[in-house]
Amino acid sequence: MCSHQPSWRASDTIAPHVVAARPEQGWTLLCNGVIVFDDSGELLPDGSVVAPRRVPMGPLAMAA
Repeated sequence: MCSHQPSWRASDTIAPHVVAARPEQGWTLLCNGVIVFDDSGELLPDGSVVAPRRVPMGPLAMAA
């Protein structure tokens, strides 16, 4: 792992880079040990979870 620490502060200027990606499985591993999922959820190195940020379905989505 690199020296990046999981952080979501806007002041962070150097973003962690991708170490491994499995788009067919829907995940990407970053150099700081964070696993990012296609649904926007994250699994942090300490085992904690960042819940996916999902957009609620509206009336137009229901009509499709």
